[in-house]
Amino acid sequence: MTASSFAFEPWANTHQQRIEQVLSGVLPTDELLPERLHSAMRYAVLGGGKRVRALLCYAAAKLVGTDIIAADTPAAAVELIHAFSLVHDDMPCMDNDDLRRGKPSCHKQFDDATALLVGDALQSLAFEQIAASQAPQALIQVQVLAQATGSRGMCGGQSIDLQSTGQHLSLAALETMHQYKTGALIRAATMLGAYSAASTDHALLMTLDQYSRNMGLAFQVVDDILDATADTQTLGKTAGKDQAQDKSTYVSLLGITEARTLVRKLHDDTMQLLSSYDQAADPLRGIASFICERSF
Repeated sequence: MTASSFAFEPWANTHQQRIEQVLSGVLPTDELLPERLHSAMRYAVLGGGKRVRALLCYAAAKLVGTDIIAADTPAAAVELIHAFSLVHDDMPCMDNDDLRRGKPSCHKQFDDATALLVGDALQSLAFEQIAASQAPQALIQVQVLAQATGSRGMCGGQSIDLQSTGQHLSLAALETMHQYKTGALIRAATMLGAYSAASTDHALLMTLDQYSRNMGLAFQVVDDILDATADTQTLGKTAGKDQAQDKSTYVSLLGITEARTLVRKLHDDTMQLLSSYDQAADPLRGIASFICERSF
């Protein structure tokens, strides 16, 4: 069965607005002590980004039949973790980027010490929200998000990336790095949506796991293509940094044409994976097409 009449953009806009409101309510106000830290946290999280990870959480929740309210907390938590990673990633000791989402990076708008604390506080807040929700599968959600964030996930991938700068990785090594750095949090976002249900069918969990792995890889390949082909204004962050830092990417290893072929294959495989599901899978199909076809 295939999606024919589903309008992805209105669905995405509705859920992007929803998660923005949820995040605004979750974040401490900048009138609360310490005001500067809270102001920087809100600066780093609100008013920017495509919210792909939150959309994945909401879409997976829809497929498993969960009420959208149950997906709000895990969707917010994964966006808080993502924002924390961007704040730290932009700092001088990491990727050293002055621009994020079309505005000055957190450490440029405030200072390095504040940016460091912002990342720490956003990470803590993410887990606090899940724990406070007392959802039936809150403990599993905490475990999924913690593994995706730590040394076997996003932080581990960033560590490998830093060690690999200037080296020429094999395709297998590059994929392993990005399974950690980018793919782990995309997988977590999807599985958090699945675990927003009180219980979830094992076969469906396996489908969502494979879906998220495909999308994690596709997201990174497209990022590499855009870094090589788009400009800074379009990206909202500094373009061409991978080549400037002599990093191995899917473009440097495969070339633009073959990298695009890989993205198309991942998209086709994902559509086949979801082919037996009804309209409840339409948001997941829409996200897959958005990730694979985005040009910004």
